Amino acid sequence: MKRPPEFVRNAALALVAVAALGWYAHRSLTCPPAPGSGADAPSPAQASVAKFEGKSMGASYHVTLTGTLSKEEVLRAHKAVDAALEDVNTKMSTYREDSELSRFNRHPGTDPFPVSTETAEVFRVALAVSEQSDGAFDITVGPLVNAWGFGPDPEGPPPDDAAVAALRERVGWRMVAVDAENRLIKTRPDVYCDLSAVAKGYAVDKAAEALETLGVAGYMVEVGGEVRAKGNGPKGGPWRIGVERPQYGERSVQEVVLLGSAALATSGDYRNFRMVDGKRFSHTIDPKTGRPIEHALASASVLHPSCAWADAYATALMVLGPEAGRAFAEKQGLAVSLLVHAGEGRFETVNTPAFDAALEAATASSR
Repeated sequence: MKRPPEFVRNAALALVAVAALGWYAHRSLTCPPAPGSGADAPSPAQASVAKFEGKSMGASYHVTLTGTLSKEEVLRAHKAVDAALEDVNTKMSTYREDSELSRFNRHPGTDPFPVSTETAEVFRVALAVSEQSDGAFDITVGPLVNAWGFGPDPEGPPPDDAAVAALRERVGWRMVAVDAENRLIKTRPDVYCDLSAVAKGYAVDKAAEALETLGVAGYMVEVGGEVRAKGNGPKGGPWRIGVERPQYGERSVQEVVLLGSAALATSGDYRNFRMVDGKRFSHTIDPKTGRPIEHALASASVLHPSCAWADAYATALMVLGPEAGRAFAEKQGLAVSLLVHAGEGRFETVNTPAFDAALEAATASSR
């Protein structure tokens, strides 16, 4: 198994916009009015639905815009999204030696290390979720992830107990801090931080903000499975987002979520794993044990105003498992949908009250 690309290896890519099953299969700048609507078709220079896509952070992204937009406005939106995604990547990639994150990881001391407002903001989100989840979410877990074969050496044998214990000495979210002056601090020089489980969601947020700055009223931004939407979808009413069935070897939609002005992130263990001597190892590592998770939770989807927070929470839930994850989500008042293995290829859906309430509100708005 090859090393997954940047910002993808810690995500399940579990979201499939329903559009991916048909309505954003190709780039389009114009869309005719609904039959019998009596509306005039937009001119060739305008679009009621505009779509564009690209590559960033090792993943594909897709954007759909709704509303009457000129070709020039769509092109400006495309450039703005590209710029927003690239900015996050250049600051927070562990694959770029000159990124702020890579330079911080190489920093030989424990003195404050200045970074941009954006990188500091992502660290604050990550550390807040770490504290809330009692360390289930941990951006310092990278050395263990690599040791279990989800890093530069995917063909290496699983680490033994002694190796795991030694690596755990370098892991712990309390070893990292960010101060009020946007400076990062680590308690030991060999602490290694990886923001892949939160930065992709943050990139979605920044792309969405770029569109709003341009005055785009309706949009859906999806990067590697993480989604944020606003306004009406192509057919009016909420956006329809599909949550992928968490099953290796096939791609189908488990359920459709009506998404208003919010973000939706999903994490799971069914796309990124490795088999060693007949034993399956998940890419999701529990920072407390230093080992891959082994519980029955197949995927966790989180609805939240911020995709960065949703991204981090989804990862924390995958570490916690179905029972502890549900308790955590309900304690935090999170809108969460858990898909739990129920045997024989079946899954049980467990929603928190906040998730059901959000779906009911979206359904009511679509009537």
